[in-house]
Amino acid sequence: MSANLSSPLALARSLLFVPGNRPERFQKAIDSGADAVVLDLEDSVPLSAKDDARQSVIRALPMLTGKACIVVRCNSPESDEGSSDLMALTGVPLAGLMVPKCESELGLRSLAQHLPQAVLLPIIESAKGYLALQHIANAAHVCRLVVGHIDFLSDTGMTCSRDQAELNSLRFAVAVHSRAAYLASAVDGVSVSIEDESSWREDTERALRFGMGGKLCIHPRQVPAVHAAFQPTEKELLWAQSVVSAMSASGGAAMQLRGEMIDAPVVLQAQRLLARAR
Repeated sequence: MSANLSSPLALARSLLFVPGNRPERFQKAIDSGADAVVLDLEDSVPLSAKDDARQSVIRALPMLTGKACIVVRCNSPESDEGSSDLMALTGVPLAGLMVPKCESELGLRSLAQHLPQAVLLPIIESAKGYLALQHIANAAHVCRLVVGHIDFLSDTGMTCSRDQAELNSLRFAVAVHSRAAYLASAVDGVSVSIEDESSWREDTERALRFGMGGKLCIHPRQVPAVHAAFQPTEKELLWAQSVVSAMSASGGAAMQLRGEMIDAPVVLQAQRLLARAR
């Protein structure tokens, strides 16, 4: 992994999809305040519009670069449409490439060779991808792993309840392999509702509990709710500040604070909370 972990893409909390065949929506997506905008060539674009979407994205990228952190989601590298995407995007300025249906490091290796300027965000959305997580996470140019839980359910034949407890193993594995490969924190999948704000917050809070630092969005309305959920509460911030201050005063030695043992792992948690606030 060679991605810059302090880059805007590595730190993005919200990654908003916009269909590649709807160029009139590109600027609206940027204006939403999303940390990253994902110009989509895959699921949101019908087969009949794939060529138009490619051309729209290629024309727009030079104008959008610098305005926002722009990512492109290509079609599966194993498909004919994915091969066409790769040829079209070669040499085009691109911050990141989101790779769907990722099931091995082989396709990622080819993408890294053709698009050396772009960091990669593989989406784990199948049983094969789940089993290949270690190799995918350690592939060259990978910046963040992305959870594609809806396709994962379809691939495995699973169903899940509102709290999605059945997908805990998927999220846990993605988070652990992200850490083991020294990647930026993982990105959780979309919330399918575009009306239920409480579900957006619940989904984002669950992502946080699994150590994830970003979430895919499908509508501009979801962006503020996702950002609010990633923002620590005042109580959490006060706790984190007191922990860091107490450890500094103790010279780095383990100590007690309000009946709680404070040592290096606790301080790391506090520092992460403060970093999220920044």
